[in-house]
Amino acid sequence: MPPVEHEGDVATEAIEFLTTYYTERRLPGLRERIDQVLDEIAHTGAYWQTESELTYGAKLAWRQSTRCIGRVRWAGLKVRDRRTVTRTADIATELAEHLVAGDNGGRIQSVITVFAPDHPTAGPRARIWNDQLVRYCGWQFDDQVLGDPAQVTMTAAAVRLGWRPPAEPSRFDLLPWVIETTDEDPTLVDVPGHLIREVALSHPVHAWFADLGLRWHALPVISNMRLRIGGIDYSCAPFNGHYLSDEIGTRNMGDADRYDQLRVVAAGLDLDTSDESTLWREHAVLVLNQAVLHSFRAADVRISDPHTESELFMRFCEAEKRAGRPVYGDWSWINGSVGWAALYPVHHRYYDTRVPNPNFWPGTPSTQTLEPSLRDRHHPTGQRVH
Repeated sequence: MPPVEHEGDVATEAIEFLTTYYTERRLPGLRERIDQVLDEIAHTGAYWQTESELTYGAKLAWRQSTRCIGRVRWAGLKVRDRRTVTRTADIATELAEHLVAGDNGGRIQSVITVFAPDHPTAGPRARIWNDQLVRYCGWQFDDQVLGDPAQVTMTAAAVRLGWRPPAEPSRFDLLPWVIETTDEDPTLVDVPGHLIREVALSHPVHAWFADLGLRWHALPVISNMRLRIGGIDYSCAPFNGHYLSDEIGTRNMGDADRYDQLRVVAAGLDLDTSDESTLWREHAVLVLNQAVLHSFRAADVRISDPHTESELFMRFCEAEKRAGRPVYGDWSWINGSVGWAALYPVHHRYYDTRVPNPNFWPGTPSTQTLEPSLRDRHHPTGQRVH
């Protein structure tokens, strides 16, 4: 069984991971590889994972990610080994290549790009400040926000680092990347806009919906999480799957602290918003989700609906049980927000709630393990980078 919720003992995690890897792949030579790795750890405090180990470890991290409902596809993850790429300019080039690979002409495929492992004592060798590679700016004007309120801090940070914003800010301005390494200060990199696929949102029935001017990008690339495999941390390892409709329609467009479009859509539908018992919010969010699904499919961009994804997740659960593995899961994360009572995982509450390694973790491992030159670099707003 894989390790669960412990970090710090690199040797123990390495042995557990290698045992899992060699056993599941039915490979010979486990003892010899463990001896080699333990010797390397004794001399350097870490070890260099083979490309095959890295590839399988990244897939295991996805398979064991407790908050992801799309894990049925874990074995198909495309792993890009870029551990020798350490300079900001080269990292930016590889991020652009990741966008191309993940987009895949609209047939979104799951991709992870893994950069240099963290130093065993000094911490991350590279880090991306952005939480996703594609984000829209949040412009704070007094008590009003134009764009994405979730990105106000990051937008302000980019401006204070010297980014020159558009002359006329809009709701959907692309944020630049901020990349830092142990040898280079945080550096602004303009996102290659020509590589960003965006989908204008319209509704199959309500023609007025298109006039709202809403759109969203096609590729969700998480870029600020730490991948941990066999005791080794990779703080720069952006990865993507494809969107579920409610991630865009309910969360990004509907939440009050995001684009807050429920009342706008309700007005278009001429709903009574004075009384919550009319369930106008549920009606509006359903129309938003219908628009997202309709628009992405009309644009030939891959997207999933909650019901289909829930059925696939239950297949994943069954496959894990057949393999004799526990099904790790955070019940609160793996249920869609539209029609949730009819979704399969809602009625299956008994997941193993531990968080095993390999896995994806928030931010950097610990500020105390970072070199002062990197540890003390914060957003100019004063907020620590996570």
